[in-house]
Amino acid sequence: MSEQPIAARPSETAGADQQPQPGVAQHAHRKDEHVALAVSLHDPERRTGYDDVAFMHHALPGTSIDAVDTRTEVLGTTWGLPLYINAMTGGTPKTAAINADLARAAAGAGIVIATGSQHVALRDPELAETFSVIRRNAPDAFVLANVGPTVSPELARRAVEMLDANALQIHLNVAQEVVMPEGDRDFSSWSDAVAAIVEAVDVPVVVKEVGFGLSRRTVDEVIGLGVSAVDVAGNGGTDFVAIENSRRPGMEYSYLTGWGQSAVLCLLESAAGPDAVDVPVLASGGVRTPLDVVRALSLGARAAGASGHFLRTLVGGGPEALEAELDSWTSQLRSLMALVGASDVPGLQRTDVLVTGQTAERARLLGIDLERLARRSRG
Repeated sequence: MSEQPIAARPSETAGADQQPQPGVAQHAHRKDEHVALAVSLHDPERRTGYDDVAFMHHALPGTSIDAVDTRTEVLGTTWGLPLYINAMTGGTPKTAAINADLARAAAGAGIVIATGSQHVALRDPELAETFSVIRRNAPDAFVLANVGPTVSPELARRAVEMLDANALQIHLNVAQEVVMPEGDRDFSSWSDAVAAIVEAVDVPVVVKEVGFGLSRRTVDEVIGLGVSAVDVAGNGGTDFVAIENSRRPGMEYSYLTGWGQSAVLCLLESAAGPDAVDVPVLASGGVRTPLDVVRALSLGARAAGASGHFLRTLVGGGPEALEAELDSWTSQLRSLMALVGASDVPGLQRTDVLVTGQTAERARLLGIDLERLARRSRG
């Protein structure tokens, strides 16, 4: 989960013996607040853009569940499953325990895991353990570190080292910052900061939203800054406007709940057509079921990530429930791919997909050819 980004200051680049800055305890407490609010506000019945995507059923798919290949290529590596546990939390004893359980589950299922924003640990190195516990419990997993665009290149490198991470996420969260009572108010240098971080770190960089969607304009801009992949992270899942607004006494930003665009609309803009971008596109935000994962993959995503569903499963049922859920999702992904006639992940992009409802209305305004998607299997 995201939190207020931090600007690099001389005191923050000191060694581990540096005294925590004023406000570190407040930032750490906010991490526990975010988890509690994310669980309480999570609504698995909430309609998302994925509900506007359906597969044309063909009764002779010519596939076998046992022969389905779930591997996907992302950032020069092969992921065994097109699924990842997306950024959540860290910074307190409670969130350290959550991260440890998430990491063990990811390791057991053989999937990728991303950590939440590491800003609090960059402020207070004593909190680094609440994040590095991920690597210790998933020593062989593909792990993504996480910072915002207001950290210095040096702090970004430190975030990668903290996890011995394979890649770095830079989260963009303007809508969250606007509503956050203590949020950042100056976004004018974010593009330059992303470019500087990309130049400084020695791992691939993924730019992601935190749940409001990456427009094609934004995707093109960050590709120009040198990023290796994007995570469109659309709305419909964890809503940080709703979370931050709940922390305001007057809750005066209620009208911004649901801000942004869905992952589906973002994928239609950037990944689904002949004009698709030339970097891997990941999809998170509003992923509730394995069917949503398959829908995202059919629209050009290399993999799909979920956070709210897995967090709620862990908090409600414990580590065993999360491990069982990941096993179930793995089995269902294979079955669903066979059902729609795809023997591998690239094959999902040759399925016939029907996009309707509000998503279709918005896509047509953007000039997207939805009829082509409905006839892809004809060649």
